[in-house]
Amino acid sequence: MVSTVHAAPIRDHAERRRLARERLIRISHLMDAAIEVPVLRTRVGLDAVLGLVPVAGDLLSVGIGLFLVAQARELGASRWLQARMIGNLLADAALGAVPLAGDIADVYFRAHLRNLKLLQKELGEPYLDAADAPRSHQRGRSRDGIR
Repeated sequence: MVSTVHAAPIRDHAERRRLARERLIRISHLMDAAIEVPVLRTRVGLDAVLGLVPVAGDLLSVGIGLFLVAQARELGASRWLQARMIGNLLADAALGAVPLAGDIADVYFRAHLRNLKLLQKELGEPYLDAADAPRSHQRGRSRDGIR
């Protein structure tokens, strides 16, 4: 008889945590600091672009943020931290709901990177600055050498 091998191996807990951490860093960077804007001397991300679409853009941004909270839970974030992260997302959505001023707030109130920094502080990890994240991931490795 021929034995069958499962196509998708079951990942261990450490692998799931590593993947969650990588997703959290990459998506946070994409949402809040993917593109440098020299005129403003800052970086903007998909959150600022989504904020230009009334209601739906802010809801999509919150949905992505909630996915990141789930990733933080996988990494061991406390319930208190998860609540703070959700509060940042709600504040971002409330600010984004204000016409014109909300679009400006989306550039400077970086809820996803704030949440990443809070999580890294709770976990005792060094904070990856938004300017460091793209370079380290373009080489295929993060600052601490995890691929």
